[in-house]
Amino acid sequence: MLTVNEIFHSIQGESTHAGRPCVFVRLTSCDLRCAWCDTPYAFTGGRKQSVADVVAAVEAYECPLVEITGGEPLLQEDVYELMRALADRGRTVLLETGGHRPIGRVPPDVIRIVDIKCPGSGEAHRNDWSNIGHLTPRDEVKFVIADRRDYEFARDTIGRLDLAGRTGAILLSPAHGILDPEPLSAWVLADRLPVRLQLQIHKYIWPPATRGV
Repeated sequence: MLTVNEIFHSIQGESTHAGRPCVFVRLTSCDLRCAWCDTPYAFTGGRKQSVADVVAAVEAYECPLVEITGGEPLLQEDVYELMRALADRGRTVLLETGGHRPIGRVPPDVIRIVDIKCPGSGEAHRNDWSNIGHLTPRDEVKFVIADRRDYEFARDTIGRLDLAGRTGAILLSPAHGILDPEPLSAWVLADRLPVRLQLQIHKYIWPPATRGV
């Protein structure tokens, strides 16, 4: 069984799939408390659903792209069965994970989007660096940047771990409402980083606090 916070059909706001229609399966519970978290409502609540019921709910939208997110989805054991079931039905499956849980058991045809926590999150000490060895060119890594210190942490991590050579994309996202994208853009250009600037477009389509989008 899974504890599901919400399932909804929206426009993907992040990753290299930004702008595409996508079904989101948001699972309940997270063991991180990032300073800039925009989904604290997913820490608790939700309803128990079987993997079969979740798959049926996703398929009802007739959408080829699915993201499993949270909370932290890798806290729930049955998420692995869910990912496998969705991929076997021909869906492109994205997994959004906080980077502090092992990703080695995630099915290889699932695109793992790993959020490497910067100091401004308050959770940088929780990063599981062993995950770097599991990354492939199918996967993406994300850094949420709150200030210059976070940017320098991301820049140095990208170089030290050769993330450009390991992954399909490196995403730098200004913490919405905290860091303006203009200075972040200037820093990226000055350092010629091999990254994508990411603006969470769903927060520009709908008010940032809107749920179910």
